Amino acid sequence: MNKSELVAKVAIEAGVSQAEAGRVLDAITKTIGNALKDGDNVALVGFGSFQVTAKAARAGRNPSTGAAIEIAARNAPTFKAGKALKDKVN
Repeated sequence: MNKSELVAKVAIEAGVSQAEAGRVLDAITKTIGNALKDGDNVALVGFGSFQVTAKAARAGRNPSTGAAIEIAARNAPTFKAGKALKDKVN
């Protein structure tokens, strides 16, 4: 499912226009991104939680040449599914 399909389904489920559903989805993703950028965790009870995980620097290899390269340390967003979501999927 892509974003436009998600917006269409949310609009039907919520009984609002697709334009309104699109604006709400954009606001939600922007707010979650800003919270993670600021170092906060976002927990949606029953759905899951978003957080930032620090990835250490490590050595790697260029797949084309086989040359050793250094991969820099970085922060990565992660999502952990909640129990209700896991139960719905299984």
